[in-house]
Amino acid sequence: MVFLHRLASLQNIFIQFLKVAIFIVMAWIGGLKAFQYEADGIVPFVANSPLMSFFYAKEAPEYKNYKNPEGATVVKNIKWHETNRTYIFSYGLGTIIVGIGLLTLLGIWSPKVGLIGGLLTAIMSLVTLSFLVSTPEVYVSNLGGDFPTPNYGFPYLSGAGRLVLKDIIMLVAGLVVCSECARRLLGRVA
Repeated sequence: MVFLHRLASLQNIFIQFLKVAIFIVMAWIGGLKAFQYEADGIVPFVANSPLMSFFYAKEAPEYKNYKNPEGATVVKNIKWHETNRTYIFSYGLGTIIVGIGLLTLLGIWSPKVGLIGGLLTAIMSLVTLSFLVSTPEVYVSNLGGDFPTPNYGFPYLSGAGRLVLKDIIMLVAGLVVCSECARRLLGRVA
């Protein structure tokens, strides 16, 4: 019983740790958007998204001919990505993601700023989750082979799909931050 009381008394500290965790994820992922391999990796998501595809010069599915294996440098593919505005978009997106993480972190000290950070975290997560509807690469493809498997398409998530699905956790984390910051703001008014 003492353990449960102690655990319950730490809820506020855990919520502050949640803000730090959101910042770490956002700063790391957002910072990686400055690198070619990460910018190349988000192309299927952005190109297929009705919310974001207008940022690119080329339409889906043309990008499939210019995919760089993660970590590879294929000059003709990089040139295509440059004309597609892949890297410019990725730099901007990375800056926004780092900024959202920073706003959320600052919520430790400023509930107004944290409320904005938490809300933007939740909104960003909803956009990311929309890729489950718009991006074909989030589901396992039917590649055929000697022993075709019926395990392709919905609901069989690919690696990209599993990565996107995890944003449900970020969505809820952003909402928890919003709620905690709103509670603190209301406490100041009362």
